[in-house]
Amino acid sequence: MLIHYILTALGFVMLYFGAEWLVRGSASLARKMGISPIIIGLTVVAFGTSAPELVISVVSSISDKSMIAIGNVVGSNICNTTLVLGIAAFLMPVSTDKSVVRRDIPLMLIISLFLVALSMNSLITRVEGVILIVGILLYIYYNYSLTTKAQQNGLGEKSSIIRDVEPVTIVESRLKQGFLIVAGIALVVGGAQVLINSVVIIMEVFGVSEKFIGLTVVAIGTSLPELATSVVAALKREMDISIGNLVGSNVFNILSVIGAAALVRPIIIPGGFIQSGMVIDFSVMLLAGIIPWLLMRKDYTLHRSGGVVLIIMYMIYMGYLVHTG
Repeated sequence: MLIHYILTALGFVMLYFGAEWLVRGSASLARKMGISPIIIGLTVVAFGTSAPELVISVVSSISDKSMIAIGNVVGSNICNTTLVLGIAAFLMPVSTDKSVVRRDIPLMLIISLFLVALSMNSLITRVEGVILIVGILLYIYYNYSLTTKAQQNGLGEKSSIIRDVEPVTIVESRLKQGFLIVAGIALVVGGAQVLINSVVIIMEVFGVSEKFIGLTVVAIGTSLPELATSVVAALKREMDISIGNLVGSNVFNILSVIGAAALVRPIIIPGGFIQSGMVIDFSVMLLAGIIPWLLMRKDYTLHRSGGVVLIIMYMIYMGYLVHTG
């Protein structure tokens, strides 16, 4: 049994380094080819940073583990806006642009509600997957328009995606770029396969559900990079990392990850949307987006007290999953 825990940890390590290498290699190659940093951020890097969730959900869908596929996204989004944001704010109050509170978070909530609407019949079809993929393309174009308009007007404001993915170390060597891209893809795909195989075996031994695994182990694991980045930034008192990072990540998770997984194989919610308890999980995901928005509406800052609220919320949700899982 110990070997499966080791393989699970190995899978997360492979996902982390695979995504990082893929982003660095692809962004460096694109920059060498003369592609605009804005385009690189909105495409190569943005998708690369969502690679762990994307591959995990697609592999789960192929393996007919649909509850891991959707649970991974819902759980990751909850983790991002409660645990990750809560810990960062507890260590150091987090301030953000007013555009995040007025535009980005409400847009994230609308997209989350759209996913709830699609899931209410307990099935996300391939056609709906196409709609979600079209949605991410429109979202990218929307952010591109905002960013280019701001630059033309000499404003400092950036889209949520650009705030998330701009800091990338560029690699000059073409050989190293190619190695990073190939190795990154191999690590992400291989890590996802190792992780899914291991957690499924552990799941069967302990008799826990796919939903529980997707919402907890897999979701927390794929959110570890965001958690590590936020904690380090807070400890260094460099809170230029915006809440917009997490907002953009959540939107990408819903539109691109669920969309891609549904294209591979329609996502079925066994037992039904309400009977399976997914209605509770979706409600928590929405609430996890609403609470930071309410806490920040006055001064666009999430204070330590707000961070404590979010951490407690995540702990209560984990207690619920353990009790029902």
